[in-house]
Amino acid sequence: MDAPLALYRRYRPETFAEVIGQDHVTDPLRHALANNRVNHAYLFSGPRGCGKTTSARILARALNCEQAPISDPCGECQSCRDLARGGPGSIDVIEIDAASHGGVDDARDLRERAFFAPVSSRYKVYIIDEAHMVSPQGFNALLKLVEEPPPHLKFIFATTEPDKVIGTIRSRTHHYPFRLVPPKLLSDYMLQLCRSEDVGLEPTALPLVVRAGGGSVRDSLSVLDQLLAGSGPDGITYDLAVQLLGYTPDSLLDEAVEAFAADDAATVFGVVDKVIESGQDPRRFAEDLLQRFRDLVILKAVPGAAETGLIDTPADRTAVLQRQVAGFEPTELTRAADLVSAALTEFRGATAPRLMLELMCARILVPGADNSVEGFHARLDRLERRLSGAAPAPEITSAPASAPTSAPVTPQPAADPEPARTEPAVAEAPAPQPSAPAAAEPQPAAPTPEPVAAAPEPEPEPAAPTPEPAAEPAPATPGQLTTADVRRMWPQVLDRVQQLRRFTWVMLSQNAQVASLDGSTLTLALVNTGARDSFVKSGSDQIVQQALSDVMAVQWRLEAIVDPSAAPTGSAPSAPAASPQAAATQESRVPESVREALRQGPVPVERVNPDAGVDPDDPVVDDGSQDAEALLAEHLGAEIIDETTHG
Repeated sequence: MDAPLALYRRYRPETFAEVIGQDHVTDPLRHALANNRVNHAYLFSGPRGCGKTTSARILARALNCEQAPISDPCGECQSCRDLARGGPGSIDVIEIDAASHGGVDDARDLRERAFFAPVSSRYKVYIIDEAHMVSPQGFNALLKLVEEPPPHLKFIFATTEPDKVIGTIRSRTHHYPFRLVPPKLLSDYMLQLCRSEDVGLEPTALPLVVRAGGGSVRDSLSVLDQLLAGSGPDGITYDLAVQLLGYTPDSLLDEAVEAFAADDAATVFGVVDKVIESGQDPRRFAEDLLQRFRDLVILKAVPGAAETGLIDTPADRTAVLQRQVAGFEPTELTRAADLVSAALTEFRGATAPRLMLELMCARILVPGADNSVEGFHARLDRLERRLSGAAPAPEITSAPASAPTSAPVTPQPAADPEPARTEPAVAEAPAPQPSAPAAAEPQPAAPTPEPVAAAPEPEPEPAAPTPEPAAEPAPATPGQLTTADVRRMWPQVLDRVQQLRRFTWVMLSQNAQVASLDGSTLTLALVNTGARDSFVKSGSDQIVQQALSDVMAVQWRLEAIVDPSAAPTGSAPSAPAASPQAAATQESRVPESVREALRQGPVPVERVNPDAGVDPDDPVVDDGSQDAEALLAEHLGAEIIDETTHG
């Protein structure tokens, strides 16, 4: 049994209606055929594999069809059957490869044969492929024949380089430029062919086929034919396409981009090592990384780019890109894309491609060494992101009004937030202090009692929960998990934390991110000391450990550190800051219900006894109501007003 023909031969169009992506050419040709206004010479130009020679054959079939003038060949007459797909051909339609027949002698021989009348057709048609390979002398030998041909003669020149066709020949022809086929139209065509071949095609593999084809229908069909030949019972899968076409897997690109967002140099250079050790082409990795940065730049500028078709990604990949783009500022993305684009030119002829790839990553990671305008913008974006994690504006504006007596004392402006929270216990004016717990950060009001009253009591408590994970003797269960793996799974961990305890979920989603994983110790970075202490004293570390066990099946010890540059990695949206008057008015309506919800976490309402206090099993109660009020002020911009005072 003979092997089947290649896809681009089996599915070669036989009418102009079957030619895809070239409506600007096929429509005028069909009108000219129907109106019997066909020129004696045509020049078809454009990229390879876009349908130039195929359209020339269709034009020859339509010209010699027995029902002519007609826009599309009938397919039933002898001439149409001879020139059909897989047909024997016609003696009156001559195809010449100019790459091997482009000299003066070949042009002289063609000129002598051209004056003979066609054998059985209406016209004798010469299709000269790769016409740019004809020498200038050969074109000059054909010039008089092309300018004044006999009535039965038609010329169709096809070329990828029309500028190499001498001007005197071009001026005698009707020039039709072909174009590359748009990706969306080519994707639909590929799916249609896969259904015809009864072969499955994963949606994530289709963009790789279209991208490998580069807009050329013939090249795309050749790539698809290769994948069809190597496919198994599952059809064309994403893994098969990545391996055969040499593209970088999405998981490796995700790991690199998320590491760039977190300034994790260890993970970035680990990805480079994986690229080299797996035998992938460093230049191809840089090209794929540039494509990913391109998608992120567009998604950052146009949040609905996936719905409008500006980026061609499946729905599940769009959610991943939206999560990744949240970790970048626009200037950082454009700067990273520019650096990768510049590095691609340096890869040409490079003797040490790994070194070039590592230098490219180092430039992206260190904007401080970049003195360009983009580098300054990137550093400014980082400073603004760090400042956004400082004390909110409403507390700063309300601080002078809430504590006028402590304003003159300013010897230590960088007072720690935790000593400031214990200050209302020793302040001289007890009435107004509880109404503004979060305003204590801009109040370096009483640094004198700081070493005596504030430091000894709260400091021993953050270290207390750390011995609890000591009963976890088997941290080897994760199986060589990395920091990048934890960052990738962090949204699922936060979802589980939300189910266990809402208080911990609010704190983590708005104030924390994964810093590092060292063996069996997971380090979380929180934006300030107050958030770190609240996380430890409220027992939230136990909630996170339970969520990690449920989602990732690991038993890790948690450490909480303070990092002002820690950007939230959760999915919870941050509430916009409100003015002090509006926040006070809103919080005065339901202050007790909000406080009680924050204290209870996931505990049902019926377990709370108003007379006996909050359930002692809830770890938030150990810290009193002050943490809840500080949380409201810090994250919602609210000012807590005592109901007994405002009747």
